[in-house]
Amino acid sequence: MVETVDIITPIVDDPYTFGGICAANAVSDVFAMGGTPLTALAILGFATCDFSAPVIKKLLNGAIDKLHEAGACLIGGHSIEDNEFKFGFAVSGIVDKKNILKAGGAKRGDILVLTKKIGTGILTSAVKLGKLKQSALNPVIRSMLLLNNTASKAAVSAGAKGATDVTGFGLLGHALNIAKSSKVTLVIHNDNVPFMDNMKDFIAAGIIQKGAKNSLSFVSSHVSFARDLGESDKMALVDPQTSGGLLISLPEKGLKKFDRIMKKEKSPYWIIGEVVKGKGRIVVT
Repeated sequence: MVETVDIITPIVDDPYTFGGICAANAVSDVFAMGGTPLTALAILGFATCDFSAPVIKKLLNGAIDKLHEAGACLIGGHSIEDNEFKFGFAVSGIVDKKNILKAGGAKRGDILVLTKKIGTGILTSAVKLGKLKQSALNPVIRSMLLLNNTASKAAVSAGAKGATDVTGFGLLGHALNIAKSSKVTLVIHNDNVPFMDNMKDFIAAGIIQKGAKNSLSFVSSHVSFARDLGESDKMALVDPQTSGGLLISLPEKGLKKFDRIMKKEKSPYWIIGEVVKGKGRIVVT
């Protein structure tokens, strides 16, 4: 059995959509282990004077629909009075021990695959600050609602042993966890990393979350950046993601099978680097 818990604050206004994003975000941890989510318990904090029953019903309906898409059932939960709206899940699932994906499973010679574009943190912040129209978030919302189930199955089928989902610590934060746990060095080619449209423009304009600054400060002593990489490029690589994609350490011989499965399901992916001999570092070229 595998267990996980994840709770987030609202990043979109529509309660149904937010419920779906919360569910996709929570089950992602199970998919990142190569597992199958089975049940979920909801955890909800809200101010009863500010939010009516119909709002909570829409929130739960969005969550239930996304959980069903993932093959899981909502079996209960708990709510508390809270001045800040919070919603998430404790998720239970199963995984085949022979095929489990671990942060410590990366091997020298593997290639690094990323399955979603980076940028949800910056772009949702831009909307909150009134610098971007809500309608411009549609591609971002589609990305956050996309489950990582296909990528998970493809990774396991292709013989991968190392993976993580990319969430609050950004691409470099989660990549560093793989590098340290696997005792290898990850080489990431910045030009190959898929970024969402306009995200770097907003970074250049000063829209940078405190979490991104903290993550960059934390990883910097373990990362060698190319000399021509600017501050906006570095910040983009630590942008906190909500319901981000999987970062997979994939054996090169398994790429054809992985590609075949992903294309069949029309799921995108990008090859962003490789795993080399090392001791828990990242090199960004």
